[in-house]
Amino acid sequence: MKKVMILKYAELNTKKANIGLFLKQLKRNLEEKLKKLPVKITYDKGRMFLYMEEEYFKEVLDITQNTFGIHEIMIGYELEERSIETIGDYLKKFIHEKEFETFKVETKRSDKTYPMTSLEISKYLGGVVLKAKQNVKVDVHHPDLTIHIEIRQKDAYIIFDTVKGLGGYPVGTLGKGLLMLSGGIDSPVAGYLAMKRGVKLEAIYFESPPHTSVEAKNKVVQLKNILSQYGSDIKLHVISFTEIQESIYKNIPHEYLITIMRRMMYRISAKIAYQNRCKVLINGESIGQVASQTLTSMSVINEVVKMPVIRPVACFDKLEIIDLAKKIGTYETSILPYEDCCTIFVPEHPVIDPELEKCIQYESKISYEELIQKSIKNETIIKETKNEFEDLL
Repeated sequence: MKKVMILKYAELNTKKANIGLFLKQLKRNLEEKLKKLPVKITYDKGRMFLYMEEEYFKEVLDITQNTFGIHEIMIGYELEERSIETIGDYLKKFIHEKEFETFKVETKRSDKTYPMTSLEISKYLGGVVLKAKQNVKVDVHHPDLTIHIEIRQKDAYIIFDTVKGLGGYPVGTLGKGLLMLSGGIDSPVAGYLAMKRGVKLEAIYFESPPHTSVEAKNKVVQLKNILSQYGSDIKLHVISFTEIQESIYKNIPHEYLITIMRRMMYRISAKIAYQNRCKVLINGESIGQVASQTLTSMSVINEVVKMPVIRPVACFDKLEIIDLAKKIGTYETSILPYEDCCTIFVPEHPVIDPELEKCIQYESKISYEELIQKSIKNETIIKETKNEFEDLL
């Protein structure tokens, strides 16, 4: 008998012939996160199994709970002898450690050659519990304790505890994207949601010293570290935006400042993305939240790039985004009072329906191509992240 953590895949099961690629990536992701712990990982198309000593279960559970590609985590016992009598004997031992008044037994029998049906197994083992534990009764609707039994080809499992996973796809299975990461609430949530769909992230941050502070940059580094805990280390590209921003401020009508600034950021982001083999840009734009996020503004700003742009929170309201930011652990960092370059030169009345022709006309007043090349040439890259996994949820 071995205590074991069993991972259920859920959505990955829809991949049929390609499921092997997803499972290999999930195993690699877990091995990377668990590399400092003595954990053995095996898997098949139905389940993934993690074996470790009892003392490591809590730490491993914290990590698996925050790894994409896992629908549910079950903690139980693996029995090499599958006879119903042996399962019943072990169940008697385990049940005395549990406090409950009502229970039910649920059986999943993947080995259809087993001599009893799932219903027969559940009834038999329910009888074992009733005999072994006084003053308990069966409740199939709202039990205090659900006992899960799994009968597989070579082994049987008794499972008492289940924990919900994050779901989604393993990070790295759907290519790489570049996250436009500001110090606000929205973009980290957008990055999290992209990772949930299997996208590996790099990130880009625009700083504007001396108008923005070192603390503002450090806040963004901290946000990328938090996001890294859900996948792999995120490489952060830091771009100095000062010269571009000052040139825009001096030469462009102020109602168009934000529109032109965002067009420049998109141009730079697309170039960085191409250089680093990212397939898409990702940002935290939400329809109508600010002037640059009206449909007209997004269309005019988006015009400068051919690369697809993903906006995972586009249809979320602000309270929904805040709730998710709190859940994933980015909210408290995002609200630290350090301004980024998107907020320092906000005009009193920014245009909400910008005209593309005017943008092109205004941009002709500045040598932005030269400034963009200079900013990219002078980028700095931050790779380091925390080594320890924090319980964020």
